[in-house]
Amino acid sequence: MAHQLSIVIPIYNEEENIAPLLSHIHDALEDYQHPWELILIDDGSTDNTGKHINSGIQDYGRHVRHINLQRNFGQTAAMQAGFDAARGDVIVTLDGDLQNDATDIPYLVKRLLEEDLDLVSGWRQSRQDYFLRRILSNAANLLIRNITKVRLHDYGCTLKAFRGSIIKDVRLYGEMHRFIPAWMATQTTPARIKEEVVDHHPRRFGESKYGLSRTFRVLLDLLAVYFFLRYRAKPGHFFGKIGFIFAALGGLSLTYLLSVKIFLGEDIGTRPLLLIGVLFIVLAVQMITTGILSELVSRNYYDTGDIKSYTIFNKEEVDSASAEDWKQPRTEESA
Repeated sequence: MAHQLSIVIPIYNEEENIAPLLSHIHDALEDYQHPWELILIDDGSTDNTGKHINSGIQDYGRHVRHINLQRNFGQTAAMQAGFDAARGDVIVTLDGDLQNDATDIPYLVKRLLEEDLDLVSGWRQSRQDYFLRRILSNAANLLIRNITKVRLHDYGCTLKAFRGSIIKDVRLYGEMHRFIPAWMATQTTPARIKEEVVDHHPRRFGESKYGLSRTFRVLLDLLAVYFFLRYRAKPGHFFGKIGFIFAALGGLSLTYLLSVKIFLGEDIGTRPLLLIGVLFIVLAVQMITTGILSELVSRNYYDTGDIKSYTIFNKEEVDSASAEDWKQPRTEESA
């Protein structure tokens, strides 16, 4: 099926990996029969990553595009910048550390198009990471599957193939890149989200930018994902349930104290239960009002305006990409 392919790679301090990454991708797609572009997002690297990317553009051509972010905004913002700049009907993401295998790209794209899917996510069945990291990742994946109801084995695999028209309707904030399949489920049915076993290699150069501390951030982000998946169109139901629980507890406490005061004539002014009851009522009001308003305002801040979660340093260069800046398929004459 005729299409144009955009490959999006967020990169941070990977100077040693740029040259082999570019070589590997071009080797893997040497016989690819459709136009493609490669978008490298330099997420505020402090080493020579940017210089190596620019050198790669000179070596391979303008189908290699460099997005240089003003500072380090994080992997999610870098990925969103790549999605916004991508021009292809199909968008593929992968890591810049050479652990993903670019030879898997054509297979993911083929399945996406032939089965008319919106997302094919990579599954690192034989993951090449240290034991503790695999254990924590498996636990996180199990938790995410059960909460989001999107049945994937490996949420953390960056290698994914998206239908461009769908992923461009999904806005990513914070550190939500791990939950892209769940966000996709807000735009399409989970039946159009599948996974494919992909290769995974140990890191050859540099160090991982993600420590075990992100496990706690994943749990916090998962709460936000749960909220928007279940209650995005009805946030009052989420906060209302909690608010009504506090209201019921506070109401029962104050009703009991009132009955004691009226029927038994006891002094209730110094009883701790009075303070607790009032506190529950205050919490109920806060949950029903302040919580709803803050979540809606935060979401509308991004959704209703032309506000992005990143700033591009070389914006003019990025915006100047033309129709000629695609890697065209090889022909017999060019071969």
